[in-house]
Amino acid sequence: MSGMIERFPGWPDLFGWVEGGFPATHTAPGTHGIRIEEELKDGTYVLRAELPGVDPSKDVEITVAEGILTLRATRTEETTDKHHTEFRYGTFTRSLRLPAGAQGDEATAEYKDGVLTITVPVPEKKTDTKTIPVRHV
Repeated sequence: MSGMIERFPGWPDLFGWVEGGFPATHTAPGTHGIRIEEELKDGTYVLRAELPGVDPSKDVEITVAEGILTLRATRTEETTDKHHTEFRYGTFTRSLRLPAGAQGDEATAEYKDGVLTITVPVPEKKTDTKTIPVRHV
């Protein structure tokens, strides 16, 4: 075969799984995953989520509970060309644990060009170091 990949009828398209994320990874049953990037820098946690084809004012819900941020979106998208029509629709969800100390109640969100950006303040806490003496018994 030397480098050639043969697809077999009836087998799942594993390359599509890799591209779209394995089914049910970080998602609730019956939902699809959301591709994300996350960064913690200078006291701010930033989450960017790829959500093309949604109306953020009515199709996106962001919740924070007990240190878990959950992003849920519903999308209906249709692609049509001369000989083919394809629908992509469904509920997409992703849940992530926020960094320790994150202030989820002060989170903000913006949507631009198919990317949702969620920003959460994470104040840097100064920890006091305490030396504990060891007694010799």
